[in-house]
Amino acid sequence: MFGEFGLALSSAGGEKLFLTLFVMFVAAKLMSELFERLKQPAVAGEILAGIAIGPSVLHLVEPTEITNTLAEIGVILLLFLVGLETKPSDIFRVGGKALAVAVLGVIVPFVFGYVTLAIWGEPQIEAIFVGAAMVATSVGITARVLGQMGLLNLEVSRIILGAAVIDDILGLIILAVVSSMAKGGVNYAQIATTAGLAIGFTLLVVFVGARAVNKLRPRIEKLRVGQSQLVFGLSLCLGLAMVAHYVGVAAIIGAFLAGMALAESVEGTDMPHQAEAVTEFLLPFFLANIGMQLKLDALFNRNTILMAVVITLLAVISKQIGCGLGVLSMGKKKAMQVGMGMVPRGEVGIVVAQIGLGLGVISDGIFGVVLFMAVATTLIAPPFLVRLFKGEKRVDEEEILPLSPLS
Repeated sequence: MFGEFGLALSSAGGEKLFLTLFVMFVAAKLMSELFERLKQPAVAGEILAGIAIGPSVLHLVEPTEITNTLAEIGVILLLFLVGLETKPSDIFRVGGKALAVAVLGVIVPFVFGYVTLAIWGEPQIEAIFVGAAMVATSVGITARVLGQMGLLNLEVSRIILGAAVIDDILGLIILAVVSSMAKGGVNYAQIATTAGLAIGFTLLVVFVGARAVNKLRPRIEKLRVGQSQLVFGLSLCLGLAMVAHYVGVAAIIGAFLAGMALAESVEGTDMPHQAEAVTEFLLPFFLANIGMQLKLDALFNRNTILMAVVITLLAVISKQIGCGLGVLSMGKKKAMQVGMGMVPRGEVGIVVAQIGLGLGVISDGIFGVVLFMAVATTLIAPPFLVRLFKGEKRVDEEEILPLSPLS
C-alpha cells in the first residue's frame, strides 16, 4: 500500500499537488507580508492571493478535494487556538448578550435576503436559500483579525465568539428546514433531533469538558510521548470536530469547544505557542482557498452583477443592524464592533450555496451571487474591524468584573 502511495506522489498528479500547495502557501504569505507592510489586515491579502492564483484570474491552481481538506483543517486549528484563549467562564459572562446578538443576527439577514430575492422575482426556494446563506457567520476570519491585534480577551470579542457558536446552531436548524423544503417537505422529527443533539453536545462540552480535562492533566503530563500536552490537545480538537460533524454542527465549533475545555489546564504552558506554530502552516490554505472558490464567469451578466452587489451590501447592513441591536445598550461603537465581527460569511456561506446547487434548487447565477457575497463580506470585514478596534487595549483577566451568566 505504501509503495503505491509513493508511486502516486511521484507521478504527474503528485507533482501537480505539490505545485498547487507551494503556489497557495507562498502566494498567501507574500500577500500577507505586503498587506502587513501596508498596515492592512493580512487576512484580506491571503484571500486576495487565492483570487489571483485561482481559476478566475491567473488560473495557476484550482480548488480540489485535497485543498478543501487542508483548508478545513486550517480553520479547525484556528478555532482550536481561539478556544485556548477563551475560558468557559468568559462565555458565561456574556451569555445573554451573545444570545441576543445571535438570534437577531439570524432573523434580520434572513428576512433581508428572502425579501430581496422575492422582490427581484426569483423563485421562493432560491429566495429562501439566499436568506439562509446570509444568516451564516465565518467566525474564523474575525477571530484571526482580533487574535493578531491581541484583542480576543475583550468583552466584545467574547460576545462575538459566543454568538458565533449559537449562530451556527440556529443556522444549522434553518439549513435543515430549507433542505427539507427543497426535497418536497419538512421533516420536523429529524430537525428536532438535529437541534437537540447540537445543543446537547455544546452544553456538555462547555459544562463538563473543562472539569474533565483538569482532572486528566496530571496523567497527561506523565505520558512519555513527546509534547504530550500538544498531542492530547490536537487529539481532543480533532475528536470533538469529528463529533460535531456527526451531530450536524460545523466541525470548527467542536474545535473551538475543545480549545475552550483546555483553556484553564494549559494556562502558563508552551502548548498554545506550539499549537500556533502548527496553525500558521495550515491557515494560509484556508484563506487562499476561499478566494479560489470565486468564479467571476458566473457573474458575466448585468442583472447578476447588480444582484450580487445588492446582496453583498445587504449582507453587511443586515448583520450590523441585527447583531448591533443585540448589544445597543453597550453603546454605538461596541454595537458596530459586534455587528462587523459577525459580517464575514466565508466558507460557511459557500457551503450553503454548494448545498443548494447540489440539490438542484438554485441556478448557477444565484450560486455565483452567494459565492460573491461570501467572499466579498470576508474581504470587507477585516479592514473595518481594524478601524473599529483601533485604540482598544487588551483586558487582563483580573481587570474584568464578574458578571452574571445571563448579563
